[in-house]
Amino acid sequence: MYAIVDIETTGGHAMQNRITEISIFVHDGQKIIDHFESLVHPEMTIPPYIQAFTGISNEMVANAPHFSGIAEKVFKLLDGNIFIAHNVNFDHSFIKHQLQESGYDLQVKKLCTVRLSRKIVPGHRSYSLGNICAALHIQLENRHRAGGDALATVKLFEYLIAHDTENHIDDSLKRGSKEQVLPPNVSKSDFEKLPKSPGVYYFVNDKGLAVYVGKAKNIRTRVGTHFSGDLKGKQKQNFMRDVHGFSHTQTGNELLAILLESHEIRRLWPDENRAQKKVQQVYGLFDYLDQNNKIRFGIEKVRKDQKPLVAFSTHAAALQYLNELINEYGLCPKLCNSQTNKADCIQVQHNICDGYCLVAENVAAYNAKAQSFFDFLTSERKAYFIVGKGRNYKEQAVIIYEPGNYIGYIFVSLKEQIDFDHVKENATPLKLNSLMETVLAQIVNGEKSKGYKVYTQMKMAVEI
Repeated sequence: MYAIVDIETTGGHAMQNRITEISIFVHDGQKIIDHFESLVHPEMTIPPYIQAFTGISNEMVANAPHFSGIAEKVFKLLDGNIFIAHNVNFDHSFIKHQLQESGYDLQVKKLCTVRLSRKIVPGHRSYSLGNICAALHIQLENRHRAGGDALATVKLFEYLIAHDTENHIDDSLKRGSKEQVLPPNVSKSDFEKLPKSPGVYYFVNDKGLAVYVGKAKNIRTRVGTHFSGDLKGKQKQNFMRDVHGFSHTQTGNELLAILLESHEIRRLWPDENRAQKKVQQVYGLFDYLDQNNKIRFGIEKVRKDQKPLVAFSTHAAALQYLNELINEYGLCPKLCNSQTNKADCIQVQHNICDGYCLVAENVAAYNAKAQSFFDFLTSERKAYFIVGKGRNYKEQAVIIYEPGNYIGYIFVSLKEQIDFDHVKENATPLKLNSLMETVLAQIVNGEKSKGYKVYTQMKMAVEI
């Protein structure tokens, strides 16, 4: 038995919107055997543009039942039947969510008439309900109302049953089939072409533009999770509506996937990537000469076109680093803006500093200590070469990282020795950002280096 459904709502996703109208036709595969239809009080105001689109006004639903008042009836009509709708995951997500609120757990198989139409009657320009019905000469009356759209979906489904010569309907209902969960405009074969390996994946719209970029240890599995489970959230509903295809780049290892994802989000600026599109606050260690020609250090937010001595993702990390160099080189915490209170200098109290802030040390002697720190930074500005797994068993990936300056990557054969003098010349460069710096610092400092080898020599052979 089939339950063919259409709803009207106050908006595009179930978490923050509500059903305003519902229509359900119970069908035995040959004819309609039951029907239920009702306006629904959404317990919220219907936005003006939705009223204009559906023709359902706040006045029309003022005396309609709340969903809780019809939940039992809806559940009995759906329970045990195959849930069918045009773009099924949209209707299912709303009804399942509001049934849950009323104490009912809907667990049913689903069929999408958009996906079935693409398989059974391929080659049409558009598979929206209006356009596919027009193309197949199916009468569609009372458009954008639940009853009219649901009845048109019944007629479309009957047409699809009659023309399903390759058993697409039965195949879609088999356990493990992704037909029930993938977006209506995405081909199952496109999903099955995704590799089960680390990399970066892209969701693209009907114009081929990226709407989301993600990373994964297993690309196919991760992509599948976006379209399974709870679909009531805004982002998942946007995916179901906007995604028309996938693309991907294999990286061979998770580290390179993280770095490439960060680069691609900033390059493509996809609509559905939000976290990494936020302005990331970066702090830097800067030096300057005061009016007495003393070399001083301080922590500031890094602004455009500024080049700090060292960059940090948090103020706390920058302050810790500054305090370490104060102790290491006997610098004055007050002159480094580390100690900001009016108390006596901590370093003087502990006989670490020679008392420059008390004018007990001359400018040249103090600046010599600061210069030692500059020399240390110069010696530390070396290239790191991080070697990890490649895209297959025949190769390895090499990430070239110069702190604060450069990052790139290249894949090389396992049969060849790596000549680090030449890898940068042929590497694919990425635009370095603070997230990358944080991740790479953890690797080169040995915090999260499992599975990777880190080298600092500019030319050496990796042990095969």
